[in-house]
Amino acid sequence: MSEPNLEEESAALDGYFSDTPLDPKPQYPKLRETFETAVVITNLPKAPSAKVEKLTKVVTRLFSKIGTLASSENFTGVHMPTDATSGATLGFAFVEYTTAADAAQAVKSLTDYPFDKNHKLLATPYVRLVELAQLKEGEFAAPEPAPFVEKANTSTWLQDPSQRDQFVVRQDKETVVYWSDGKHDPAVDYDGKREKEAGVSWCEYYVQWSPGGSYLATMVPAKGVILWGGASFEKLNRFPAPGVQIVDFSPQEKFFLTSNNNRNDPEAIKIFSIESGKLLRAFPLFPKDFLPTDITPQERNQIPPPTFQWSHDDKYIARLGKDLISIYDTSTMKLLDKRSLTTDGIREFQFSPNANVLAYWAPEKGNAPAHVDIIELPSRKKLRQKNLFNVTKCSMVWQNEGTYLGVKVTRHTKSKKTLFNNLELFRLEDQGVPVEMLDIKDAVMAFAWEPNGSRFAMIHADNPNSTKVNVSFYDMNKVVTTTKNKKTETNIVKEVNLSHTLAGKQVNTLFWSPAGQNIIMASLGDSASGGLEFYDVSNKSLTVKEHYRANQILWDPSGRTLATVVSQPIGGGHFKFSMDNGYILWSFQGKQLYQASYETFYQLQWRPRKSLLTKQEKQKVLKNLKKYEKDFAKADKELSRSRDLESIKAKRALRTEFRARLARLREIRSRQKEQRVELYDGYDSDDDVNYIVKELQVETILSTKEEVV
Repeated sequence: MSEPNLEEESAALDGYFSDTPLDPKPQYPKLRETFETAVVITNLPKAPSAKVEKLTKVVTRLFSKIGTLASSENFTGVHMPTDATSGATLGFAFVEYTTAADAAQAVKSLTDYPFDKNHKLLATPYVRLVELAQLKEGEFAAPEPAPFVEKANTSTWLQDPSQRDQFVVRQDKETVVYWSDGKHDPAVDYDGKREKEAGVSWCEYYVQWSPGGSYLATMVPAKGVILWGGASFEKLNRFPAPGVQIVDFSPQEKFFLTSNNNRNDPEAIKIFSIESGKLLRAFPLFPKDFLPTDITPQERNQIPPPTFQWSHDDKYIARLGKDLISIYDTSTMKLLDKRSLTTDGIREFQFSPNANVLAYWAPEKGNAPAHVDIIELPSRKKLRQKNLFNVTKCSMVWQNEGTYLGVKVTRHTKSKKTLFNNLELFRLEDQGVPVEMLDIKDAVMAFAWEPNGSRFAMIHADNPNSTKVNVSFYDMNKVVTTTKNKKTETNIVKEVNLSHTLAGKQVNTLFWSPAGQNIIMASLGDSASGGLEFYDVSNKSLTVKEHYRANQILWDPSGRTLATVVSQPIGGGHFKFSMDNGYILWSFQGKQLYQASYETFYQLQWRPRKSLLTKQEKQKVLKNLKKYEKDFAKADKELSRSRDLESIKAKRALRTEFRARLARLREIRSRQKEQRVELYDGYDSDDDVNYIVKELQVETILSTKEEVV
């Protein structure tokens, strides 16, 4: 068949073409006039040509986690230039995101990011590099340093010549910081006067001291958290955290976290740096997959969120997840070694208060027993594992120096109808971390270590609902005295032993003094009496007092003053015990020092302070206590005398003022005499002639005495 010619093709296509003139309007993509979405990443590894593809995949995956890359058919959003000769990368890359916000976040997140052991990334906005490239040589002028602003001294209160403690009170709309010396009425240090004059409130919710007492955090839910410090409680910084309900400082006061308890907020928990004021990282209220999916929404709402815990030196922060513990390095806020610590069914963990050691327990699963593990960080070396059988629940309590760990184990029989307790006591400072088991036939309701000591106390009874309980005191060390060749030797044996037991007590909580030796055994709660028993464990002396409806007991850091509190929640509506709201201050021996009552009372919190003395220095003080006792007695006498003189001076000033006012009124009355007599028609009430004076004698028998002769 012959091919059609041009005329035949034209005839075949007749009718397919329009006579309308063409006016093409191409749809071009929107032109980007700036480079705000572009970022330059430097300090990348210089990979040979054989590894370029692998490195490209790694960096692309890393950069895409921050935001959406501006990828297209022939562009992934990441471009790494290579050497034209060798094909090796040059150590930097161009990254483009779809939005400027993602690019800004990349600069923030990738700067100082540890890509590997030898490379920390540096992220720079592309527009900034363009500005630098356009600078001519010699144009650069060093910026003038910002004027020096002296920071507030957050430790001035520790230099108080009278060695007083402080506490803060939240009542009604007031937030007041007081001085307390354990002998006289509290004295106001700061009550927000500066903020009141400015017409603002320095606190609308709860307050929180930092662990060393350097900062006072006040919460304003509409805005966030404000930090105050210095001699006059100056505003140091403000941190945006809308809806804040909780503030938790790190032990060394480098960081703090906030929580708004909003289950739907992906940034419900925020971690800030106190020094820089920057937000370091945010977390949702619950870790991924933490909440069970096979329960009702009402049951899910009853599950409390797992709390973050700080290590003693601020190096780590950790939170419980599903079958794991997520441990973050605070220097990067990334997972330690890029992985969590996994254990099936883990229920609870706690950091040691004095070392980077973590203790946790997990229940039985299948044929595997329940176990308590002690892990060292960052090596994750297992220092000790204790297997347990027939376990219902465990509760862990560290001694404040990290010397001992107590684990209360609630066990069940094979039928699971009967429960009983035992204590597993770990000695962390001994080689191999030995464990002693203390069998307790009774139900244990409370357990508490003596601070800085080796003793512990516990409340126990036959029945957990008993109104009469026993309080037993144990010591982790046993004093053994031996006599040989008429010589007496005293040795300390590391063995748990019962010191003594107080029977028939009506208490449910224990509060050791921070100084040790003294303990408060209290009955707290809505249905409790508010009974307080001040007990000296060494001398076995007891003083019984009462604070009706008390729901909190708080020792001051020195252990010389105790506060018992009746408080109500903020925003909790009507509080049925509002008539009892307030606090009472007691001496450690049970003497009432001061009482204050308020219609609405929310919070009392002592200002923490850390001891600056070593164990040896404390022992030296105890050895020379009589000498110091005389010095303090002399100082107290001088202070009391100065207070008396001030009181007398004030009373004399009042008397002088009263006499001056009386004289002034008499002078006014004297000047008005003629006018007054005229108004009374000539009657002068001050003239004795107008009065009739009568004298009466009244005899009163004070006492009688009869004598029989």
